[in-house]
Amino acid sequence: MDPWQPMLVLLGLAVAGLALLYGLGMWLAAARAPLETGPFAGGLHPGEHAVSRFHVRWYAVTMIFLSFDMEMLFMYPWVRVVSEVGTSAVVEMFLFLGILFAAVTYAWREGALRWT
Repeated sequence: MDPWQPMLVLLGLAVAGLALLYGLGMWLAAARAPLETGPFAGGLHPGEHAVSRFHVRWYAVTMIFLSFDMEMLFMYPWVRVVSEVGTSAVVEMFLFLGILFAAVTYAWREGALRWT
């Protein structure tokens, strides 16, 4: 028996299963345009296309969200090792939080958090 034979059989089964699922989805799908249907659970009809442009103020909100997201990403592992590392870990975390606070203060002063 060839050592590659089980691998090729498994690959063939995966491709056949994928083709079967894709064909089943095409057979069961309703024939309609995406925007002709009503909203699923929102209750209101969409006012614009889903891939339309967003207002520029949302990019600042996104950057602020990502900065807080990165804060949590760094804080979770820090909590696990702070007792082992000691005082230097606490100093580094407060330095990181200080830089983050300075960035949020700058965004606030520049009006990134203003909605009008």
